[in-house]
Parts: sequence; structure tokens; C-alpha cells
Amino acid sequence: MAPTPDPTNSAKKDEASLKVPSKDPKKKDDKKEDDLSEEDMELKQNLELYVERVQDPNPDLQRAALESMRQEIRASTSSMTSVPKPLKFLRPHYGTLKAFHQTMPDSDLKKYLSDILSVLALTMSAEGERESLSYRLIGTEGDIGSWGHEYVRNLAGEIAQEYTKRQSEEAHIDDLMELVQQIVAFHMKHNAETEAVDLLMDVEDLDLLLEHVDKTNFKRTCNYLTSAAKYLPGPDDMLVLDISYMIYMKFEEFPNALQIALFLDNTQYVKQVFTSCTDLLRKKQFCYMIARHGITFELDDEMVADEDDREALQDIVNNTKLSEGYLTLARDIEVMEAKTPEDIYKAHLLDGRASSGASVDSARQNLAATFVNAFVNAGFGQDKLMTVPSDSTTGSSGNWLFKNKEHGKISAAASLGMIQLWDVEAGLAQLDKYFHSNDNPILSGALLGVGIVNCGIKSDCDPALALLGDYVDKEDSSVRIGAIMGLGIAYAGSQNDQIRSKLSPILNDAKAPLDVIAFASLSLGMIYVGSCNEEVAQSIIFALMDRSEAELGDALTRFLPLGLGLLYLGKQVGNESVEATAEVSKTFNEKIRKYCDMTLLSCAYAGTGNVLKVQDLLAQCGEHLEKGDIHQGPAVLGLAMVAMSEELGIDMEIRSLERMLQYGEQNIRRAVPLALGLLCISNPKVTVMDTLSRLSHDTDSEVAMAAIISLGLIGAGTNNARLAGMLRNLSSYYYKDASLLFCVRIAQGLVHMGKGLLTLTPFHSERFLLSPTALAGIVTLLHACLDMKPIILGKYHYVLYFLVLAMQPRMMLTVDKDLKPLSVPVRVGQAVDVVGQAGRPKTITGFQTHSTPVLLAAGERAELATDKYVPLSPILEGFIILEENPDYREE
Repeated sequence: MAPTPDPTNSAKKDEASLKVPSKDPKKKDDKKEDDLSEEDMELKQNLELYVERVQDPNPDLQRAALESMRQEIRASTSSMTSVPKPLKFLRPHYGTLKAFHQTMPDSDLKKYLSDILSVLALTMSAEGERESLSYRLIGTEGDIGSWGHEYVRNLAGEIAQEYTKRQSEEAHIDDLMELVQQIVAFHMKHNAETEAVDLLMDVEDLDLLLEHVDKTNFKRTCNYLTSAAKYLPGPDDMLVLDISYMIYMKFEEFPNALQIALFLDNTQYVKQVFTSCTDLLRKKQFCYMIARHGITFELDDEMVADEDDREALQDIVNNTKLSEGYLTLARDIEVMEAKTPEDIYKAHLLDGRASSGASVDSARQNLAATFVNAFVNAGFGQDKLMTVPSDSTTGSSGNWLFKNKEHGKISAAASLGMIQLWDVEAGLAQLDKYFHSNDNPILSGALLGVGIVNCGIKSDCDPALALLGDYVDKEDSSVRIGAIMGLGIAYAGSQNDQIRSKLSPILNDAKAPLDVIAFASLSLGMIYVGSCNEEVAQSIIFALMDRSEAELGDALTRFLPLGLGLLYLGKQVGNESVEATAEVSKTFNEKIRKYCDMTLLSCAYAGTGNVLKVQDLLAQCGEHLEKGDIHQGPAVLGLAMVAMSEELGIDMEIRSLERMLQYGEQNIRRAVPLALGLLCISNPKVTVMDTLSRLSHDTDSEVAMAAIISLGLIGAGTNNARLAGMLRNLSSYYYKDASLLFCVRIAQGLVHMGKGLLTLTPFHSERFLLSPTALAGIVTLLHACLDMKPIILGKYHYVLYFLVLAMQPRMMLTVDKDLKPLSVPVRVGQAVDVVGQAGRPKTITGFQTHSTPVLLAAGERAELATDKYVPLSPILEGFIILEENPDYREE
């Protein structure tokens, strides 16, 4: 019956044909009969005919029908925006075909039908049945890719589920693995590396990747592997990095392989990179990368055969070129002019009262000015307070020293070391005059200054050890502390046994004063950072057990568990030695037991992003305890230490810290600002800045002080104008309170650190690598800030100098093959995460073009803006060696 042509009806017809295919085939089919175009009708009838023919007893007819059906399905699965027509029309017959399949005798035809049913199951099988997979396994061995991407994807998903099920039943998995081989090969050919990796992770067989990667896709594959490693539970994360190391080595992508070797802290791998690479220039680039990471590394004749070359390379590893490069940057940006503390305070911008109040407690103010001066002129070799040429007979640097009270002189003398940072020869020459002083604090400061000058710079003649070694056992405790702390800073991460034999006896010396023992334990922690050295651990544990009740209440005792924690920094608890130490710490006096536990836990998991540990620490912070308990402070800092490894973790952590401010007890609130400071160190995020600004006016002065120091930390070396303004206003707000004003001054010094050329962030190489010594320096300062009054505001203010371990120029400096600076245009912009994206997306956005050397702020990335040169490292940070591009043609 033909309906009368009616305009509304025809409109309805169009509407009906546009409807989305509904889930219920019956309703749909009644409507569909009228609405199909002639082609579709013909297709539908053909398919129905094939379904009947397949059930025909004649095998030739069956074969022809299956072949035609297969052709139809294959021809249509190319587009995957909608369900293909043949699959739609075969839907009602799925049950019939399944039933017939069971009655068929085993033959090629049965396998043929299995293939077709496997594809039909893609849209028709019930959830969780895994029919597509089971038919695939009894089908032909043919090429699965020809059925289209969506089919392969679906199979991969079902394999993962089936694999988990079979693993739990301990059934065999060989047939699955054959299929996995085919799927991985298909994915790798079709630029779906991420899906191939996911499937292999599900079936725990990443080694297969090595067979399937090729020159075109290995970078994308490894990129995905290394960024996935952050989110995998151990030990899978290490396994994934191992695989990507092997892939990089296979394709001779040495700089990336070296990065992974450094991340895994695997010296064997680092050696392998050196021995596999033959190009000397590339080896120089590796040396720059190792130097930036701050580990002590000795080259041997296997790695570099020629002796002169080896010396030149060892020089780079020892960081002897750092000062030169930093000053090149400073001259280029034209900031060599020394600044005074007054230039930083900018008191003239404030109203009258603040500037008049500055004369109160002048020793405290002068001490603050000493630190500001040291931080701002760090590494420039000249300033207006300490290094002024002595034209008069007295010399004005002497004058500034004596404007400080007793223990203030320690910091004043040591600040000379900070100003000469990284320039060992000039620094030692300047400090020499204080070694003849009879004034113990000045001598102590000079010893500390020697340590600071040598920070991160290694040398064959070990000047720091030679100068400081004899002073470790002097009578005066301030001199001893100066020498001990100096050694800790100069040899951080070097695992130097000579120093251990000097410092270990102090820990177990019954006559030694507590402060000397505390600093000795810290310095040993720094020198053996992340080494899990059992002998040092033993010494510190015994020192902790020997402390009397009264001493355990002392603020400095905190440094003993911290020294212990630093030994295991970032080493996770899979390590037996960490667990052994954690067990021993349970036997300590209950005053310090939990403090020790929290410190160990947070150090061991620092930078791992381990979610379970974050939950453990949060549970500790959630308890409401009596006043005397101090272990929640390190737990809060621990949260930041664990979560700081990737952006997502940081954002989540900032949110949970907000909650703690609302619900936490007083001792938690005092630690929250410090944790925020660590999470966003040298990266002034606006939200965090506002939170800290609010806390800096808190009624509890401890919270306010912590918040002010943290404002300095998040803006360290950024010259951030908004922060500078905030701190100026705080200085007028607190002009009567000497302690708070001192904190404001320190923060001002930090924000303008190195006149804006330095950073404190322990992460480098696009936030992939975490420098253990840098983190150790920051964490030590934060632990000291948990109890400000006796330490930073007391007579141990020089703890602030531990920050020097984390200070690094935030520069990118390009050099030619003779390592002379070479200026080329580069684009600097916000880094974009391009992992797993299709095609070749841009890696930076919103860029500006500068000529090198350039400064890189947090989250920025650089790329060369010219094809004339090729960088020898894919990550443009620090020193980058450029080679001339042989294919380059001038326009």
C-alpha cells in the first residue's frame, strides 16, 4: 500500500531515517522497512540471503555466502563514526548464526564463520561475555587488522580482562600472547603506540615492545612510557623506565637514555651510555647533564680513553665551568651592578612610619641585611657590604662584620662565601684573611664560607676538606659547627669516606654538645644523601638513643632524625635498609619515635608521588593531639615532599592543605605554609600566593612567620613584582615586631635571589629529574622552620645557608664545540604536554624569541629558532652544546 503523498508525512519520514539506532532491534526494524533507501534494501536482502545460504547443507554454497558476507563487512568497517550498515542488518541474525555455528563440524568453514561472528560480537555481545575474543581464538589465524581499528581496539580490551581472569585461575595464556603479538604489531604500524603500550602493560609483557619499535615511533613510545611511570605502582614504574632506557639505547638516543639512568640512579647505566657513545662532543653534553644533576661521578678509561679528554670532561662534571657561565648570563642581561639591601627593601615607597622604626634592634636588622645581601648578590663576586675594596686602612668589610653581634658574625663572614659562590679560587682568597682572626664566630663563619663557595663544585685537590678538616675537633663549639656544616655543604652527595671517619666519632662522643652532634648528623645525611649507607645510619641511631629526656625536648634534636631520613631520600621502602631503620626507630623514646617515623617515611618517598603514602601521612595529620606532640609537622612537610613530583599531585595536595588549615590543630597550621612553599618553590602560583598572604597576617605569630618565609620560597629568584609589593607592605605592617620583620627581610632577599637569575627548584630537565642534594638543602631549612624561635631566630640562623645546595642558575646557555658561548635565537614559551597526542603538536605555546643566553621560568621550555645548529641534547636547559647542521643552506 502506497500512502498518499502528504507533506507532513514525508517530513516525518526524513525524521525517522535520521533517528539514532536504538538499542531494541524489534522496534527499529518495523520502522526501518519503509525508510530504507533502495541500496540499503538491496544490501539487507542480500545479507538475509547469505544468512540462509550459510545454513545450507552444501559446503560450496556456504563458502560463497561466507565470502560475500565477509566482503560486505570488510568494505564497510573503514569508517567508524557510526555502526556500519552490514553489522546493523545482521543484528537480528546474530543468535541464529551462533546457534548454527555450534552445530557445524570442525572445518575451515567453521573458522570462517567464527571470524564473522567475532566481528559481529563487536556490537552485539553482552557486556563482559568476551565473545568477540573467544570466537577470534577459534577462528582463522589471518590478519586481524583488515577488520578495522575499532575491532582491534575492542579485542585488546577483552584480552586484558581475559588475561587477569586466567592469571587468577593460573590457566595457560599462550594463545592470548600470539594474538597480543599481532595486535601490538598492528598498533605500532598505525601510530597507536600508546594503545600498544597499554595492552602490553595489561598483559605484563613490555619486553615485546623492543621488537616492534622502529625509528619512526620510538620517541613517542618512550615519551609515553616515561610519563606513565609516574602513575604506576612500584615496581612496575622502574620496569617501564628500564624498557624505555633499552629502547633509547637501541636507537642511540643517548641523552634521553642518560636521563633515565640518572632517574633510576643506576651508575651502571650511566657508564653504559658513555661507553656506547663514541662522539666526544656528545660526551661533553652528558657531562653537563650529570653536573646539573649534582651527583659525584668519576670517569674512568673505559668511558673516555684519552687522558686529556678525560680531564676536560671531568672538569665539566665537577661543575668548574658553572661560575663562568653564570657570569656570562649576568653580563648579557646587564645585572652585574651590585645591589644593597636598601635597593631591595625600597623603603621609600612606603609611608613614613616604617622607615623610622628601622633603628630599633639594629643587630637583628643588620643580620637580616647580611642575608639579603648574600642572597641577592649570590655568585656575582661583588657587593657593597663585604667585598668593598679597602681603600682606607681599616677596610669597610671589617666594619660590616662588627656591626653584627656575636653569633651574627658567623653569618656575616659566611656571606662572603655566598657572594663568591662557585668561584673557588677567588672565594678562598677573599676568605683567607678571616682565618687568622682570634674571634671565634668570625673564624666559624669563614669555615662555613669555604663550604658554601665549594657547594656543588668538586676538585681534585679537595680544598674544602684540607681547610676544614682540622677545625672539626676544636674546643669552641661554634667553630666546630662552622667546619662541620661547611663540609656538609661542600661535599653533599659525594659519599666521601674520609669525612665520614672525621664526623662519625662526634656523634657518639658523650662530651660533645648537642648542637655539634645535631649538625654532624645533618652533614652526614647530606654527604650520604640517598645512599642508604648503613654505617652512618648506625651512628645516628646510637646518637639518638643516647640523648637524655631533656635533650629530646630541644629543637635541635630534630636534626638527628632528619639526618637519618636524608640517607634514604627518594629510595622508597622496597629497600630493606629503610625498613630495618624504620623498625629500629620504633624502639626510641616516645618523645621522638613518631617524629622519626614521619621523617623517615617522608624522605624515603620524596618525589615518588606515591598515593598510598600520601594517604598514610594525611591520616597522621588528621589526628587531634595534645600540645606536646611534634610529629605532625614533618608529616605535613612529607605530604608536600611525596606529592611534588608531578603537576596533578601538586594541585591535589594544595587542596588538601587548604582543608588542613580549616580543621588542623595549631602545630599542623604552622607547617602548612612551609608545605605550600615546597610544593611551589620558585613557582609563584597566584592561588598559593594569596593563601600565604592571608596566613602572613595570622594571629599566631609562628604561622605568620612560616607563611612569610614561604612567600620568599615560592618567589625565590623570580623578582616577582606582586610578591615584592606584598612583602614591602608586610614590612610596614610588622615594623614594630623584630622577629616578624626579620622573616620579611629574609623573604625579600629570597625573592630577588641572584638578582632574579637563580632558582631553588630541585627539579630539572623539564621536571623529570629530581636533584637529591637540592631537595636535601630545602627540606633541612623547612625542618628548621618548624621551630623558628630557637633555630632561625635564635643563634642558628646560618641554617638558612643550606639553601645554597638548591641554588642553580635558571638559564639556558648555548656553547659551540669549544665550549665558548654562542648566541643563537631561541623561542621561550610555556611548555605543553604532548605525550600521546597525534601528529607533531607544538611543544610550547605563547612564545617569545630571544637570543641566548636566556632565563627560563617555572614551566617554560625553549626551542631553537634556527636550523643552522643542532642541539646535542633534546632538553634545552643549562649548558647546551650546538653542532653546525650539515644540511643547513642559507636562504
